[in-house]
Amino acid sequence: MSVTMEENAITVTVAYGTSKHSLTVMGQDGKEPSLKDLSEALTEATGVPSCSQKIIFKGKSLKEMEESLSSFGIKQGCKLMMIGKRNSPEEEAELKKLKDIEKSVEQTAKKLEKVDGELTGLKNGFLAKDLQAEALNKLDHRVKVAAEQFMKILEQIDAMAVPENFSDCKMKKKGLVKTVQGFLAQCDKIEAGILDHLAKIQTKNLALAE
Repeated sequence: MSVTMEENAITVTVAYGTSKHSLTVMGQDGKEPSLKDLSEALTEATGVPSCSQKIIFKGKSLKEMEESLSSFGIKQGCKLMMIGKRNSPEEEAELKKLKDIEKSVEQTAKKLEKVDGELTGLKNGFLAKDLQAEALNKLDHRVKVAAEQFMKILEQIDAMAVPENFSDCKMKKKGLVKTVQGFLAQCDKIEAGILDHLAKIQTKNLALAE
């Protein structure tokens, strides 16, 4: 039985301060909406970060983020309440900076993915042998450019002075550094793959020349 979009979404009303928010919460990847999905929707609607939210249903504070809303007995049209402080404008400004950096990470990662795809194509022999070395050198240059961009991004993140109490920012910053380091490792791996393939072509060419 396939789940339709509607079955996968639930609309609830959440009171926050003097305002009421009607939120339609979607589940991820065909799953039922979870408390985490609701929490993220609340962040969008109110600006209160997940870590500062206290979501209350029938007088009980809900904590298990991965649990589905239905497991708490939350159904279509239920009313909930949220307590929580929004981030200070200063922290919001820092978060925005981090979001912008995240965008440039994604753009550079897309470029890297393209190189990886083209390298796979080359390895599968989609190009005449004599053109391969030139193509590989171009790919190598593109990987180096991506790696440089990632290094610059790391410096940018590093240069951000995030105050201790900006817990949301600190978490995002830490996560971003990890992501970028992961991509840098991928750059190394792709570059090693390029060099490896170059060496293979060269030995083949030598064998042919003999």
